[in-house]
Amino acid sequence: MPSIDLNCDCGESYGAYEMGDDAAMLAIVTTANVACGFHGGDPQVMARTFELARERDVAVGAHPGFPDLWGFGRRRLPFSAAEIERLVAYQIGAAQALAAYAGHEITHVKPHGALSNVASEEADVARAIARATKAVDPQLIFLAVAGTELERAGWAEGLAVAREIYADRGYGDDGLLLPRGKPGAVLHDPAAIATRVLAMVQKNAVISLTGKMLPAGIDSICVHGDTPAAVAIAAAVRAKLNESGIALRSFAKPGR
Repeated sequence: MPSIDLNCDCGESYGAYEMGDDAAMLAIVTTANVACGFHGGDPQVMARTFELARERDVAVGAHPGFPDLWGFGRRRLPFSAAEIERLVAYQIGAAQALAAYAGHEITHVKPHGALSNVASEEADVARAIARATKAVDPQLIFLAVAGTELERAGWAEGLAVAREIYADRGYGDDGLLLPRGKPGAVLHDPAAIATRVLAMVQKNAVISLTGKMLPAGIDSICVHGDTPAAVAIAAAVRAKLNESGIALRSFAKPGR
């Protein structure tokens, strides 16, 4: 039976501020990308998220972003590539420490929000993130937006690369995510999203907002954990894939 990974961004609460329903999402997905304290998350949230993921047998990775709690890491900040490399290395280290504390293990790295968007377009930023990952632990898998500079940087640095598409985001004809705030950039209908995801997986292509088919390798599907319909979207995607004979399995656990 063919299989694919379903991942979510989680652990993004901070102190008394709750973001998303991690417990519900971790009962559905196979892989979780855990915020490292810069755009969301804190030591308490990180440890609790890693522990819950371990109990649910969900693979976990570091989800580094710009140091921007106010903007939830979704604002482009003017850091140099060298500064970004060190910011990412720092966050991976924090994730590894808190995962070990919770009895779990980091398997991959996936950049968050604006950092991911910049790196999808700019090769020097993408290579900085890949270099930081390799420097901290060359065995970590590089979870990259399919068909972008991030994917190319992972391969160039000799990392194992897992390529992801987004369930709940719209694509432009260039294969990049539409900027948030533009019509069609954020999708909300669980049933329509699930149907679209299945089509992309079956056709090995990203489908743009205009219907253009852009060939892409697909190893994982991402559902953002902070949207109001996140749990319903993840459940609908999982059900649609299962109904179509596609099993859910983390890219970090290929033999399971």
